[in-house]
Amino acid sequence: MTTEAQEHAASPARPAAKGGYDDKVVHRYDDIEEFDNHLPNWWLVTLYGAIVFAIGYWFHYEVLHSGPSSMESYEQSVAADRRAAAERARRAGAMTDDALVTLSRDPATVAAGQAVFMSNCVACHGANAGGTIGPNLTDRAWIHGGRPTQIYRTVLEGVAAKGMPAWGAQLGETRVQSAVAYVLTLRNTNAAGGKPAQGDNIVE
Repeated sequence: MTTEAQEHAASPARPAAKGGYDDKVVHRYDDIEEFDNHLPNWWLVTLYGAIVFAIGYWFHYEVLHSGPSSMESYEQSVAADRRAAAERARRAGAMTDDALVTLSRDPATVAAGQAVFMSNCVACHGANAGGTIGPNLTDRAWIHGGRPTQIYRTVLEGVAAKGMPAWGAQLGETRVQSAVAYVLTLRNTNAAGGKPAQGDNIVE
């Protein structure tokens, strides 16, 4: 019989632990004893519950896609914040550069502006805004100023000498704002096949 086995055999019997399980010494070294005890039921419930939750979570989000992922939830939250900011910008009254930039960050406003652009502006500026009769709206050069309020004023009031209609009366304030918000998203995108740059008002 080995020394460890002799020590184990010589160890006194221990009373039954709570729950009816006897302590079992499985290893002893320098009077340090390692026991093989029954794990507490609360700990096992926590462990198995976490496993079941993880499996359910994986099926819910990754297999069935029955709920938004954390990234989708984040994007929805950002979209809601931008929508609220756009509403505040509209209610503020007179359009400023900052207000128009805020509108250009709201996906709903930009989508509405794209619809306005496609219905009214493609004849002169092209479907990709690269310019046909009218100038290229996707480069860095602007004939009548490239600041948001300058673009807004150009769309609202028009430039009769250049054949640019005054869209304010036809579209109304809200649709003009949406169209300008969409145009702001096109700046410096340099559409393929666009017209050469026109104007000296360079916008970075």
